[in-house]
Amino acid sequence: MYADLISPILDTCETPVVVVGHSFGGRVAVHLTERRPAAIGGLVLTGVPLLYRAHRREKTALRYRLGRMLNSWGLVGDSYLETLRGRYGSADYRAASGVMRDILVTVVNESYEKQLRSISAPVDLVWGDGDIATPPEIAARAEALLADARLTILGGVDHFVPSAAPAALREAIDRRLDALA
Repeated sequence: MYADLISPILDTCETPVVVVGHSFGGRVAVHLTERRPAAIGGLVLTGVPLLYRAHRREKTALRYRLGRMLNSWGLVGDSYLETLRGRYGSADYRAASGVMRDILVTVVNESYEKQLRSISAPVDLVWGDGDIATPPEIAARAEALLADARLTILGGVDHFVPSAAPAALREAIDRRLDALA
């Protein structure tokens, strides 16, 4: 797990630290906080797919599910299944290959209710109102699960808060750092 790879870095830091995570990196930050709660004095998360979408599509397209089943029975080839993946998979899925596809499928099917409830460190959630990858409703629901959280929704900003609104992100980081001082 990625958090296990990062955890030893905390041993070289003056703790507690503030951890910042965007998108997939935020998932790693949550796992790290769960493993090393005493070392984490605050979190700043942005655009992190922490929970399932409230209105997520329940089922994969029937044609894809049928193709996958026929492939597992040896009735259609891998190239046909790859064609279906190209048609029905997300842009991220189509761009990934090999083990990265497996990782993507795993993480997209994770939800962090339990982990969020266990976090005692204060958390700033900084979200763009135009984030379609991880809509603000996910941040609002995550805020309700966290013991100490502050949600900031930024108007006219998409998924890429770090590049689209660096000052707002910096403000949240400074707030967490000041709280440690």
